[in-house]
Amino acid sequence: MVTRAAGILLFYGPHRTGSRRGYAPCAERVRPLAASLPTSTTFATFARSEARAQVHDRASDPENLPTNSEGRMPSASDMSSAIDLTVSTPRVGDLYPSGFEKSACSPVLPASLRSPESCNPRQICRAGLFKTWLCALTIVLTQASLVLTAPAQAQTAVQPAMQPSLQPITPVLSPDAMVPQTALWFDGSVPKPQVEQALEVMRRADLDGLRVQDYRPDLLQAEILALTQTPSGQVDPARVAELDAMLTAAMERFLSDLVLGRVSPKDVHQDFDDAPAHEFDASAYLRQALAQGDLTNAVAQAAPKFPLYPLLKQWLARYRQIQGDPAWEGDLALPAGGKLEAGQTYPDAQRMRGRLKLLGDYVVMPGVQEPQDAVYDADLKRAVRSFQERHGLTVDGVVGKQTIEALNVKPADRIRQIELSMERVRWTPLQHADRLLVVNIPGFMLYGYETDGLGNIDVQLEMRVVIGRALNHRTPLFDESMRYIEFSPYWNIPPSIARSETIPAIKRDPGYFSRQQLEFVDGAGNVFQEVTPQRLDAVRAGQLRIRQRPGPRNALGDVKFVFPNNMNIFMHHTPATQLFSRSRRDFSHGCIRVEAPVDLARFVLANDPAWDENRIRQAMGLGRSNTTRLQQPVPVVIAYSTVMARDNGKIYFYSDIYGHDERLGLALEQRL
Repeated sequence: MVTRAAGILLFYGPHRTGSRRGYAPCAERVRPLAASLPTSTTFATFARSEARAQVHDRASDPENLPTNSEGRMPSASDMSSAIDLTVSTPRVGDLYPSGFEKSACSPVLPASLRSPESCNPRQICRAGLFKTWLCALTIVLTQASLVLTAPAQAQTAVQPAMQPSLQPITPVLSPDAMVPQTALWFDGSVPKPQVEQALEVMRRADLDGLRVQDYRPDLLQAEILALTQTPSGQVDPARVAELDAMLTAAMERFLSDLVLGRVSPKDVHQDFDDAPAHEFDASAYLRQALAQGDLTNAVAQAAPKFPLYPLLKQWLARYRQIQGDPAWEGDLALPAGGKLEAGQTYPDAQRMRGRLKLLGDYVVMPGVQEPQDAVYDADLKRAVRSFQERHGLTVDGVVGKQTIEALNVKPADRIRQIELSMERVRWTPLQHADRLLVVNIPGFMLYGYETDGLGNIDVQLEMRVVIGRALNHRTPLFDESMRYIEFSPYWNIPPSIARSETIPAIKRDPGYFSRQQLEFVDGAGNVFQEVTPQRLDAVRAGQLRIRQRPGPRNALGDVKFVFPNNMNIFMHHTPATQLFSRSRRDFSHGCIRVEAPVDLARFVLANDPAWDENRIRQAMGLGRSNTTRLQQPVPVVIAYSTVMARDNGKIYFYSDIYGHDERLGLALEQRL
């Protein structure tokens, strides 16, 4: 029965059900879930209650409601009756009123009931932001509206055709037997102690960066309280079953959000393998937790274990504490002359000191009197340097435009950054291997993680990296396994770079080709080292390629780290080592340049005793290409987090260089 699926989808959302790309027909999205649920009227009742909640606000505004053939605007009870009529439909096909296009997932609400963000479900679907449960709710509300607005004679004609849907679909049971024996939260009509645990867990969802209102604990509590105040002889068993299903759905949604995240990474252009997502079954986990009798602890155990997550959770609470502090009333002024150095007077020095103190950068030693003047002194400069380090700025203690802009960011904005980063940790594949390499794009850093026998994850390696230019060569986000190292590599120049950069450089400077140790190579591997117009034309036509020989000028440096992928992204060293001293390091064509290639090679070859540091350095300086297969592949994750927290008691914020935070924020807002 489709109403079983509609009921849970309206409240809980599918998350990992159905296709998330292209045109997935509504019927095909709803049918698998409907088939997987036990036959019951519970979810039909559930769908009715949820749909009523969605139209309640509109019913209070006469201008928002359509009129029927008699010119009368429907009341909330009229709409509820129409919803009751709609959600009792037992077949998927009956969800589509006559004349609606079934395959395009595009029923359109009347303008009076339509919100701007749901006015064109087809476009939302095409953009990858469409949610199955929004489609189901749209259909339910559409039918309700049709029932309300159709002429009387049309309704008379429609009713016979829909009459089979109005028959009660309930098993023939005694009243006591109608309360399911598998109820999770009730003994008969009495709530179990775990009910309050579940409600409290959902009330505290914001501590994990989730939205409490997504789970409606207060609504559930009010409904359960009303049930407990009903005389025992008057308790409706169907209502008990309905509340049991509602609480179950809310908790399953909470667990799914906590473990798997609220959006798919592919919806926000992050091509991670989603296989680990299928390893978590929210329904089974919830039932196991209830059977063991410790729901609160089970929820804590379900949260991501990667070390970054609990640290972000701590900092989220900290920033919420300082969110309303008057230190952030008004912006700090840009210093006169555009920069502020030690010893100069600055009118906002005291307010700057106050902010840095709250952020943990300005530390007042015991027994030392905190200055009250407007001088930018040595202690304040030291605090500014600490702040600059934590915000990806040039660490010089000079207060310029970028430092002032970062100081003026409100705690509420940092809270949002932390919440988005916690969302990413849930679905970024960070905790599924003993050894792991992670590149964090906004921080321009690479980290090597290792898990010990007790499951503790430690940072064994970190270094600066250069990433793809934000303007036109962004490094993609994905995960693969590193399988090869190529020492003294050739650089096969990508055709796009050859056409746009290399060939113009050769034509401007005839000596460029030999000076950069370039050569032409055909499909058979034949090498040509003389430049001719015909060969340049052949490169443009794809008949020849240009490559750079191993050596000190090679753009890949002395070593290349290969994790095969269809985007031709890899890690490598570079002769342009001066770029690693920059605070912003997006200079490449998409590949990742590493600051310490020997350290990286030692990390990935740690399980191969034949490769010590001396042998690695010899291979790098040999000048002859040599490829080595790793005995044990090392997972590589190209990730994106504008917030990093370390166990040194510091939190780091970075600019949203590729705009992924903005995209993720929009996706979360569009998730109703």
